[in-house]
Amino acid sequence: MVVSKTDEEWKRELDAQQYRVLRKKATEPAFTGKHLHNKEKGIYVCAACGAQLFSSDTKYDSGSGWPSFWTALAKDNIDEVPDRTLGMERVEILCKNCGSHLGHVFDDGPQPTGMRYCVNSLSLNFKKKDTK
Repeated sequence: MVVSKTDEEWKRELDAQQYRVLRKKATEPAFTGKHLHNKEKGIYVCAACGAQLFSSDTKYDSGSGWPSFWTALAKDNIDEVPDRTLGMERVEILCKNCGSHLGHVFDDGPQPTGMRYCVNSLSLNFKKKDTK
């Protein structure tokens, strides 16, 4: 299911900070995100549509100031697009389900993939793993 909403609908559904990050491609300040130091087991989902994006099993401390993962939960849930803004060449990551901006992916992460999915906490909600 692909989510398609108007800009006005997104403005009503997201708080102002989430809207700026998810829909206008802003970046939250480093070391301020609610998920940066989360060590609980579970799944990180898109804050806009709930699509499953990352597992806590692949989260690591990259020192970058944003939650980082060495792989996506399902690569089919993320789009990667060239980003040449701010005079840099990067790869932006978007939720494939709703087109929301998540962050960027870099090739300086740990093994086994060597990738660093650097994600804004405001782009994510966390679903704690049921321990029962």
